[in-house]
Amino acid sequence: MKDFFLSQYNEGFYTQDELKQIGFASIGKNVLISRLARIYGASNISIGNNVRIDDFVILSGKIEIGSFVHIGASSNITGSDAGIVIKDFCGISNHVKVLAITDDYSGVSMTNPCIPEQYKNNYKKKIILEKHCIIGSSSLILPDAYLAEGVAIGAMSMVIRKTNPWGIYFGIPAKRIKERQKEILKLEKDFLENFINNQGGGISAK
Repeated sequence: MKDFFLSQYNEGFYTQDELKQIGFASIGKNVLISRLARIYGASNISIGNNVRIDDFVILSGKIEIGSFVHIGASSNITGSDAGIVIKDFCGISNHVKVLAITDDYSGVSMTNPCIPEQYKNNYKKKIILEKHCIIGSSSLILPDAYLAEGVAIGAMSMVIRKTNPWGIYFGIPAKRIKERQKEILKLEKDFLENFINNQGGGISAK
């Protein structure tokens, strides 16, 4: 399993030396970021180990990404200065939007990035994805959402509030429709033991 990610999927991604030149706050080992991804404010972004970020992903604002995280093509992770935290073993499918900032739609302020801040009333709140969360394609995660450990969000759902651990959520807004099994936790333990034995080191994200 030595350098599995780099050996299997290196075409079209930045080299490790190139990643170091981008200027991330921190970046771990075995990180694959597509050359077609767009990164704004790299100094506010930290990335753990064994992470893959695919084509046309947008990363901007304050973002913390753990280890063994995948962000699928055409997703938008906008942390603003509120911040987004994506912990270990999370999976974000294609076309997902995780937005820690939104315009005020009430009409009491102006909107859109072309307007100076003093005329706007943007809503900013931190978003956290705990370990083992997975988000289905084309879903939307809005400010102040909290995805508890093991939460799965079905495709084309919208999350606007806190969730409870190990549930499957679906809909607009997303509601808990089913319990999610915790077999993942046993597999995680076995995986890490084998991975560490083969790699000769840990996986600490930071």
